[in-house]
Amino acid sequence: MITLVRSWLLLLTAFICYDSIARAQHMNSAGAPCRNVAVTIAMENCFDKAYKAADSGLNQTYSQISKVLQPDDIERLKAAQRLWIQFRDATCTAESNLYSGGTASAPAYSACLEELTRQRTADLKTIYGWVIANSK
Repeated sequence: MITLVRSWLLLLTAFICYDSIARAQHMNSAGAPCRNVAVTIAMENCFDKAYKAADSGLNQTYSQISKVLQPDDIERLKAAQRLWIQFRDATCTAESNLYSGGTASAPAYSACLEELTRQRTADLKTIYGWVIANSK
């Protein structure tokens, strides 16, 4: 009886872990704009388009912030942004490599770029929003 219970618990644990891992990827996250696209090339195109839109939003936010900062603060922001780009690229490469060159590799990379870029835009707005608001 105990062996049967352990077997069921092991099976249940494996199922829960597998489901959590599958949902943890950026292309499957709740906020992913292309979650319901099923064909790989269409998914890649969708995430690429979404990334370009997110990147445009980030550039717009960065530009707004740069216009109101003092020169020393701009240099610190530039340094932070360069480091963030390295982090973003390394993170997305690592996620993409989980697919070992499979068909989901490119969409996973684009989805990661899109989500991390949206997150960075939100972070910049949180960090510097008061500076922009007080400059008007």
